[in-house]
This record gives sequence, C-alpha cells and structure tokens, in this order.
Amino acid sequence: MTPLVMVHGFMGGAAQWDGQIAALAATSDVIALDLPGFGANNHLAPITTISGFADWVIAELQQRGVTRFHLLGHSMGGMIAQEIARKVPSQIGQLVLYATGAIGVLPGRFETIAQSKARAKTDGPKATARRIAATWFGDGAAAPAYPACAAIAERATAAAIAGGLDAMQSWSGETALPALPHDTLIIWGDRDRTYQWAQIALLWDNIPNSQLSVLPGCAHAAHLEKPALFNMVLRDHLAIR
Repeated sequence: MTPLVMVHGFMGGAAQWDGQIAALAATSDVIALDLPGFGANNHLAPITTISGFADWVIAELQQRGVTRFHLLGHSMGGMIAQEIARKVPSQIGQLVLYATGAIGVLPGRFETIAQSKARAKTDGPKATARRIAATWFGDGAAAPAYPACAAIAERATAAAIAGGLDAMQSWSGETALPALPHDTLIIWGDRDRTYQWAQIALLWDNIPNSQLSVLPGCAHAAHLEKPALFNMVLRDHLAIR
C-alpha cells in the first residue's frame, strides 16, 4: 500500500490531521509529519527556506525507508510539497495541493507577511498563534475546532514563526508549475482568507494534470471545518487512480 504523506502548514502540526488519519486508516497508510520548529518537533532548529523544508521531509522519509508515496501539502506545506515533487518526482504517486499557492508572498492575504513578522515580534509566539489560527476558520475563534487547532499552533517557537514567514516570503514556484508531471488534486475552501482565488487559479491553469475541488462554506482549515466532505474528496482522488 502506497502511504500518504501529509505536510502541515505554517504554525501547524501533525496532530491537525487526526481526523484524516482515522478516516483513511482502512484504505491508506498515513504519515503525518511535524516540521522542525512546529508541533512535536518544536525542539528542532527552525528552517528558513521552502527548499530546506523539502530537503528535511525527503531525508526524514528516506530514514523511515519510504521511497514511494502520495503527497499532500497544506498552506505552506503545499509550497513544500511542490518543491518535493520537483526534487524527487519519481517517488511521488499523486499530489494534493490544499489551500496553497505558488507565490510565497501571499498576495491578497488577510495581512502581508511583513505585517505578520512585525506583529509576531510585538505580540510573542503564543498570542500570534491564537490570532492567526482564528483566521483559518470562517467563524474565527468561535469555530468548534479552533481551540485544539490553536493549541497546536501555540507549540511553534518564535524562531520557527520567523523562519516560516521568511521561507514563504522568499519563495516562488510559479514558473515551475507546468513541469509538475503528477496527477494533482487542488483543494480550496471558498472562504479562505490566506490564499485568494487567483493563487488557486494559477495552480489549476498551469499544472497539466490537475483537478480542482472547491469546498463551499470553508475557510483555510476545511479539513477541520467540514472533515467528512474533505475526507470524501481526498478518498475519491486517491482511490480512482
């Protein structure tokens, strides 16, 4: 069975995927990773480039003996997934790019990367985690899944927050999109305030073998807002090929 590797986004963690792991357990092996500086790996030195994150994921999978896998990346993790797909294309079966884009400066985001950097320095990591995690949900901090999601985000270190913002701001994968050879599913919530439609359209228009699934009434954390719908879309994509 080809495993599905799940890469979380900025201030995320492997624990955010618990609902997907449970839903897919009968049909897929799932490997959910904590990136350095985040989640259970918040003790590791932070990484400051998307390429560096991709190299870390590849090395981690090699260490585990995983040489063939499907790959899902969420948000910043979707940028990392694009880099992994370029670095080791023959190792990847299907690619899922979820609530992400190819332009790291995040045009149209609820606030600029520079604003996030400045506020993170002023507010500190925990307040930053709670504030930004609220933007991932259509109902903000009132969303049922927000408390658990914010608790995971709070594990991010100040250095990891700064490093992640630097990594996104300095990265662009736009010109490389047409060379991605994989069957690619693009998932997006139509209320996402982090990645606007233009970013999603850029992926869909330029990745040759891509499909688009728009989840209605969802923001940046559709897998937590409407997990049954998200899991159905994901299972369908992995099963039909």
